[in-house]
Amino acid sequence: MPDNALLKVEFADNPEPRCPVVLLLDTSGSMAGEKIGELNEGLAVFEQELKADPLAALRVEVAIVTFGPVRVREVKSGVGDAIRSDAGEAFVAATDFMAPNLSSEGNTPMGEAIRTGLKLLRERKQIYKQNAIQYYRPWMFLITDGEPNDDWKNAARELRAEEDGKGVLFFAIGVDKADMDVLGQLSGKRGPMKLRGMAFREMFQWLSHSLAQVSRSRVNDAVNLPPPGWGQIDTSN
Repeated sequence: MPDNALLKVEFADNPEPRCPVVLLLDTSGSMAGEKIGELNEGLAVFEQELKADPLAALRVEVAIVTFGPVRVREVKSGVGDAIRSDAGEAFVAATDFMAPNLSSEGNTPMGEAIRTGLKLLRERKQIYKQNAIQYYRPWMFLITDGEPNDDWKNAARELRAEEDGKGVLFFAIGVDKADMDVLGQLSGKRGPMKLRGMAFREMFQWLSHSLAQVSRSRVNDAVNLPPPGWGQIDTSN
């Protein structure tokens, strides 16, 4: 973890409340080609849109976990190298966020990715508390085009318990031939969303605009999010 003195300086320079966001991104072999290309372009749009909103740039913090295999990504240089699973290093303010250029490989260990994301969020909240920083309910945004090949059911139970306790706001997005039944079991009452075609840019614009609305609210206030025109609720059995 970065030196505690560095964290204290970080929060002294920017004492704004924080909204931590973990992007869980499927980078397995099935994402090769157009999908990984559009995902990377969407991340670049996400960076631009967050930085364009002065308040969101100060209040939103971003971490990226990719799976295929599971890696926590460095998101301050644009390189996106794998780093250790440590909330002090994984999260950066939107002002410093630089979208990585991701490549596809491997399988789909979705359960491990979810557990890694939850761990990072718990650690980050503890850092906020230690530094007397207020924070919004954390977001976790999962994007996948497949189905998990690991023990995702235990991860789903852990996720649902965390969400029931208002510890995270979870969104599951299915791309192409994603297993929407699995995503439905992860998502609970909110239900998963199905991406329309390759509308990654529109999805990340919606995400950045939604986070901007959250950042303009008071901590613990309810926020009405804009309609997700990039996707639809899956109603298949």
